[in-house]
Parts: sequence; structure tokens; C-alpha cells
Amino acid sequence: MLPMSDQAVQYTALALFALALAHTFAAKQFERLSHRFPRHAGLFHLLGEVEVVFGFWAIVLIVAMGMMQGGGQALAYAESRNYTEPLFVFVVMVVAASRPVLRTVVWVVGGIARVLPLPTPLANAWLGLAAVPLLGSLITEPAAMTIAALMLAPTVFRPEVPERLKYLALGVLFVNVSIGGTLTSYAAPPVLMVATTWQWDSAFMFTHFGWKAAVAVVINATIATFMLRQHLHAASADGAPPEAAVPALVVLVHLALLAGVVLLAHHPVAFLGLFLMFLGFTQAYERHQSPLILKEALLVAFFLAGLVVLGGLQGWWLQPIVSGLEPLALFFGALGLTAVTDNAALTYLGSLITSTSADAKYMLVAGAVAGGGLTVIANAPNPAGVALLKRGFEDESIGAGGLLLGAIGPTMLAVAALLLL
Repeated sequence: MLPMSDQAVQYTALALFALALAHTFAAKQFERLSHRFPRHAGLFHLLGEVEVVFGFWAIVLIVAMGMMQGGGQALAYAESRNYTEPLFVFVVMVVAASRPVLRTVVWVVGGIARVLPLPTPLANAWLGLAAVPLLGSLITEPAAMTIAALMLAPTVFRPEVPERLKYLALGVLFVNVSIGGTLTSYAAPPVLMVATTWQWDSAFMFTHFGWKAAVAVVINATIATFMLRQHLHAASADGAPPEAAVPALVVLVHLALLAGVVLLAHHPVAFLGLFLMFLGFTQAYERHQSPLILKEALLVAFFLAGLVVLGGLQGWWLQPIVSGLEPLALFFGALGLTAVTDNAALTYLGSLITSTSADAKYMLVAGAVAGGGLTVIANAPNPAGVALLKRGFEDESIGAGGLLLGAIGPTMLAVAALLLL
């Protein structure tokens, strides 16, 4: 039995977690209130930023813990959390979105698009929804999400495209990134949490998960591209002068730094050192750079750090649920729970359970990755996609309900692939 103060903290953390989850669904309403009440537009706009939600409620939790247990214990808890993932997502977003990296990927994708027997805008959209998410198995899911979002924003996520189709494309992108990282053992956060403990290497992941995920990714992308076909046009330059070519040496340095960040993803001191080198290099060759997405990346990191703080106190009710389910029930339980908590946190809790059968292990991870596109918090790269794509939606805000509806179909295809193939 926990001391009353510890139980009170757990119940408080659960209540604040529920409030944060409700806040994500209400974020779009706050954006609308900012237009109705311009005197307080700044406050409503802040509360309407999905990326702010979990960071805000995490601060509330730490203040509440300070009042209940003392400031020292509250700060000790905050400092005991592992913030490697938020830091990595911040760094990889900025590096992957740099002009040399993005233009290189766009150039490669454009070359492939011209070979495919499709109009170029359709081919680009299909590759952005299929090939780039699968590339996440090599460059990690957050990097794939960043690149795909920036590629698709000018053509798919435009104000002129109907909202329902944009939400469908967003759901496909989020689901495909979540399952598209399962071809290897290091790219998807929920897989990473169990790979070492359960001795799952990349060969195991590809044979048990990867090829099935690839089938679902291709089908999802094909359906979404077909639905969007009448609204896909080449991106307009809006009279802007064409960007100068980036020297090959600059491109190689950026790609090398991105590769270094990916390889050192679990060593924050090392990848932050590379990031400082990256910042210095971009300053030295500023004429070959676009403005870095520092603000968007910082907001995403704030969101994920808040999820780490709030999620760290949810194990007391999550783990008994996970441990008490049979394999098939565990799959659907993980699928549902992923929508209300980070899928990496869910699989981490599962890795702590001893004597788990091979079937149960598969079902837990399969359910967690299949449900990774249902909500903003379901998968770590999702907030990055929201930050980069929200300007193309009504009120420049992405509604949690719209995302959920858009992701249901792609999620069911992922479920079918992972359960039936």
C-alpha cells in the first residue's frame, strides 16, 4: 500500500493526464474562441496550440506535486525523467528540415516520380505517403515525418483541398509513419523500447513486422492518393525566384550530420554536440540555408517532454491492464490504449512484465504501432507532423476528432495486415 501522499499524487497525475487528453480534443475550439474574443486572443491561441498541451499540464503537475510533497521532491521527479526522445526529436526535426537535406530528398523523389506511370503531382503525393514513411526505418520515424510533412504541405495540405481529404491524408501519413518504421529494430520508438530486452534484431523485425507493414503502407498511400487525385496540382511558386543550387559539399556535410544524429540517437550529449556543429555550419554557409524550424521543433519537444512527465506516473493503472490480457485481447487493448498514451510508453511497460509469451510480445507491439496514428499523442513523431502541417487546415489548427476519423480506415488496414498476413 502506497502512502496517502503518493496515492494522492498518482490520482492527481491521472486526473491531469485526462484533462490534457481532453484538452487535445478541445484545442481547435480554443482557436475559434481566439477569433470570437480578440481581447484575449493571445491566451486562447496559446491554449489552442496542440504542441503546448502536455507541456502545460506537466507544469501544473509539478506545481501540484510541490504543494503536496514539497518542492524538492517535485523537482527530483522532474529531473529523474529521461528526456532523450524529446531532445532527439527536436534535433532531428531541425536537421532533416534543412534546405540541403530536404532538397536532396525532393530531388530523389522527383526523379522516381518522373519514372512512374502517373502524373507527377500524383506520383509525388504517393511517394510522400508511402516511400518516405518506409524510409523512416533507416532515418528514424521523426526524421521521416518531418521530411514527408514538408514535401506534402505545398500540394496536399493546402487550404483549397477539402478538409475531409486532408484529414484522410493526415491519418494515412501518421499511420504509415508509425508502422513504416518497423522494418528495422531501432527506428520506431515502441520497437526500440523492447528490442534489446526481447532480443529483436532488424532481421526479426523485417520478417515478423516489416513486410506486413510495407503492404499496408502501400495500400493506404494508394487509396489516399486516389481520393486526392482531383485536387493534386504542382506546387505554385507564387512568383518567388527559384532557389540557387546547393553545393554538393554542403549537401554531404548535412547528410553526414543527419546520419551521425541518427546513429547516436540514444546518446544526447553526443547528438547535441553534432547539433551545435550543425548550427555553426549553417551560420557559416547561411546563403545555402532556409530559415531553420527551431520554433516548431521546440514546441514539439515541449509537448513530448510534458508527455514524459505526465506519462511517468500512469504505470500504476496501465501495467495491470497490459499484463492481464490474453494475446488477441492484448492486441486490441494496446490499439486502444495507444490512442490515449504514447505507444512507446505502453511497450516499455510491457517489457517489464516477466514470462511474456512470444505471441503476447508480438500482439503488444503490433497493436501499439497499428494505433500510432489515431491521436497526436499516440506516436512520438505525430506532434512534428501537426506542427508542420496545421497551417493548411481551417483555423490553422488540426482537430483531434478529425484526425481520429481520418485515421480509422488506415488503422484498420494496418490491423488487417499485422493480424492476417
